[in-house]
Amino acid sequence: MCCKIFYIADLAKPFGQWCPHVRQGRGCGIYDSRPSVCQRYHCAWLLHPYLGPEWKPDRAKFTLDFLEHDDLRISVDMKAPNAWKQQPYYAQIKAWAADYCERGKFVRVLNGVRLTVVLPDHDEDVGIMNDGDVMSLMRRQGPNGTTYRLKVTRAGEAPSS
Repeated sequence: MCCKIFYIADLAKPFGQWCPHVRQGRGCGIYDSRPSVCQRYHCAWLLHPYLGPEWKPDRAKFTLDFLEHDDLRISVDMKAPNAWKQQPYYAQIKAWAADYCERGKFVRVLNGVRLTVVLPDHDEDVGIMNDGDVMSLMRRQGPNGTTYRLKVTRAGEAPSS
């Protein structure tokens, strides 16, 4: 799935299309000389044995990985945009969202360039995030528990309170 989902500038490979170098069932046809972005990518399914076979990207229709600031990124096959909302995935993703929000981190779902942030009490469609855009999380304790709100400050916008 990583050979399909991601945009790879070095190969002029667009989002959602198979890399021309993938050999179905065998892997990368240019493995030894693949671009550095491919070399640096680490699929969480391969790194975490507790994620069972149902989480394998070709079955789940999405990949999991961790961004440099420890947010969890779920990158979805654009031909199965709601795969992450199916069970058994969604319940686990919501549990991760609760844990991540407690630590001031985010669970991000990318469908091409469109971003959804998973919060414990709802999912928020953010749209397209550009360089310099900043997300912050607000929590409010109410009679029915904690509610969450996502604030996006777009690059060049003055922050509001």
